[in-house]
Amino acid sequence: MTVADTDIERRWELFRRRGPYGLLGIATILSAAAGELTPSTSERKAAALLVIAALVLQLCWGRAGRTRTGPTPAGAVYYTVRWAIGFALTWLNPFFAFYAVTGYFDADKLLPGPKRRVRIGPFACSVVVAGSQAGGMPFRSTAQWAVFAGLLLANNVLLTVVGNLSAQEEERSRARAAAISELERTNAALQQALDENAALHAQLLVQAREAGIADERRRLAAEIHDTIAQGLTGIIAQLQAVVSTPDPAVAHEHVNRAADLARHSLGEARRSVRNLAPVALDHDGLPEALRKSVAQWAERTGTGAEFTLTGTVEDLHAEVSATLLRITQEALANASRHASASRVGVTLSFMGDEVTLDVCDDGRGFDPSAPPRRTGTGGFGLDGMRARAERIAGSLTVESEPGYGTAVSARVPLVRHDR
Repeated sequence: MTVADTDIERRWELFRRRGPYGLLGIATILSAAAGELTPSTSERKAAALLVIAALVLQLCWGRAGRTRTGPTPAGAVYYTVRWAIGFALTWLNPFFAFYAVTGYFDADKLLPGPKRRVRIGPFACSVVVAGSQAGGMPFRSTAQWAVFAGLLLANNVLLTVVGNLSAQEEERSRARAAAISELERTNAALQQALDENAALHAQLLVQAREAGIADERRRLAAEIHDTIAQGLTGIIAQLQAVVSTPDPAVAHEHVNRAADLARHSLGEARRSVRNLAPVALDHDGLPEALRKSVAQWAERTGTGAEFTLTGTVEDLHAEVSATLLRITQEALANASRHASASRVGVTLSFMGDEVTLDVCDDGRGFDPSAPPRRTGTGGFGLDGMRARAERIAGSLTVESEPGYGTAVSARVPLVRHDR
């Protein structure tokens, strides 16, 4: 129920409680002013007693009715007695019909039972009102009876019309109140959903931040492994070669290689600090960077290596180029560290909307279903390469068999360089 409906209902309740006093007062004043309608003293005394009885009845019901809500048998008794007093007063003086009209307004609040039974109360009141309108009771001619019948019919038609309109308005009020209640429940549910969504959003932000931190840590670890760790491994290998050779010229060559590796690793470290992009991609595109990396690796390890380029070369996004270069470097490091290969082939292929990188060697191979465990000296290996490829929506597959070499194939989307 809306605030306006509550206010209207409060006013109606005030009228039902105070209205009978006002209507009785109006009827008494009019009756006293038109004293010729009750010429005999006995009738005046009877009217006075009935007015007093009506006041007592209203006062008693005013106290008793406060503890009762809704139609009750006590309410029906009160309604009946009040109607009888109103009928008797109207019989004595037609102006007392004002008091009898009270029964039109509270029949549904006092009379229990179905609507058909409740309608008896207003009909009984219409008898009193029609009698007053016909000139007062008792009727002394047939014409008066005819007028009474017409007025009774007219009053009840009006009662029916007004009752139907009131019922429709009450139904609309109930429907409106139900709609408002449903809207309030919907708004409450919506607010609850918004609060839950806000909490979920905050939780997702925290999770995304944690995932971003973890991903960045893995990326940094892989970058360090692919740059500094591989450079230090190469330097150690060159210095070990210096220790094991008696030839000063060969030792000098290995020392020079170690120095070149140290300078290269230092440049990679500085570049990684700046933006984690490989130094090899500073001035060259991916194909040229791969060609140089393969040649340097072959010279450093003494292993035969060949780079092949197929398809129409595209200017790739920096992240794609860096990922493929790092995968190549890791695959070559694995070939020199674990495979004991004599030949390695690196192929970069541009194929429509994707780029593929294949690194194949003729080394000892292994069983992909049971890869060797990582050790304290090992790198990120296949897991690191696969993580790199998947980070840019790509994939990595490994084909190998003990004694028959290994083939590593990475497939990534062809994302062009932002211009």
